[in-house]
Amino acid sequence: MHFDFAAALVLGALITGVIWAVDAAFFAPRRREAAVGDLAHASDPVIVDYARSFFPLIVIVLVLRSFVGEPFRIPSGSMLPTLLVGDFILVNKFAYGLRLPVVDTKILDLGAPQRGDVVVFRYPQDPSVDFIKRVVGLPGDRVSYRDKQLFINGEAVPQAFTGPYGAYPVHAIQVRTETLSHDGHQVLVMPGRETEALEFSVPEGEYFVMGDNRDNSNDSREWGTVPERNLVGRAVVVWMSWVPGEGPLWSRLGTVIH
Repeated sequence: MHFDFAAALVLGALITGVIWAVDAAFFAPRRREAAVGDLAHASDPVIVDYARSFFPLIVIVLVLRSFVGEPFRIPSGSMLPTLLVGDFILVNKFAYGLRLPVVDTKILDLGAPQRGDVVVFRYPQDPSVDFIKRVVGLPGDRVSYRDKQLFINGEAVPQAFTGPYGAYPVHAIQVRTETLSHDGHQVLVMPGRETEALEFSVPEGEYFVMGDNRDNSNDSREWGTVPERNLVGRAVVVWMSWVPGEGPLWSRLGTVIH
């Protein structure tokens, strides 16, 4: 069962806020009148104390999570070598506009994804699941992928061999540097694995995304493009990394995602 944390925060803010407001408007004045000369009746009910204490905290967390940043954990290796399984990342929630929590209605447009951005989005086939991939195709682009090479609008995206991945032989898994943006990024390819040729025209208002682990990623090549309304935000930094079975990987802390 999917737990909607944003909805839980909104509900918590609503409940505590209503309790606090109703008490302040109707019951607190009566208690103050009854408490004149009788300190035994001066204290507030426990539920009111809790509501008054938790309401501002819940609202602060809700605002920060909805409009500023949200943490995510990387669950799979589809973005290797850029992101590792167990990386905890921070997602910039206002990079592509501000949206109301739960209903996801955009209230302020602040920009759009660029080629090369690493984005978190709601999986189009199951919006309760968050995915993370790299934007390779913008609205109106013609995206092609053949022989491990990406083409945008008929032009090959610059790609250079960097070396073997880890201890794997160079013919098994290769690291290549791809330049979709001025920063460039690394991708993994398996030269011996066949790649089905693809050509796709990106509809308006949608984005074509791929994992950096090109031969081990469930992405737009399989299920199509990501609608703009499904975007959650742009991945910006690794704030913690915990390797399953090993523990924290301190060298990953503060790694900027590009």
